[in-house]
Amino acid sequence: MIVDDKDILILDKLKHDGRMSTADIAREIRLPRVTIHERIKRMRERGIIRKFSVVLDYDRLELPIVAFVLVSYLPGQTSQRSLARQIASFPNVYEVFLVAGEWDLLLKVRGKSMEEIGELVIDRLRSLPGVGRTMTMSSFSRVKEEV
Repeated sequence: MIVDDKDILILDKLKHDGRMSTADIAREIRLPRVTIHERIKRMRERGIIRKFSVVLDYDRLELPIVAFVLVSYLPGQTSQRSLARQIASFPNVYEVFLVAGEWDLLLKVRGKSMEEIGELVIDRLRSLPGVGRTMTMSSFSRVKEEV
């Protein structure tokens, strides 16, 4: 078993607040602090916890618009993985997935406005060798987002 119920409780606490102390976690889930510390250490060593991070408020950073861009890959000049890595290096591109189905890449992008997202798609993405069609879907609102 990779994780047990106690590990899941610890992970839930850390997902909610990555800065939560082992003492606070121990108190809330009623396990010894040393046990919490050792379990977190073991999960980090096994790669279950990859890193601790911050969650940004993109509205306050003036990047309130979220869009998802589907990209079709045109073989020939570059590999699909190379194209994905190149796109991942662009500012305002936050996630890049290789996907199966009618489309080949799925991107999560952010911008100050739809015009800014349009510039990214039209001027940057569509000019890349290996990019065929694109389809952009803008988000009305976020219901749930995990990081």
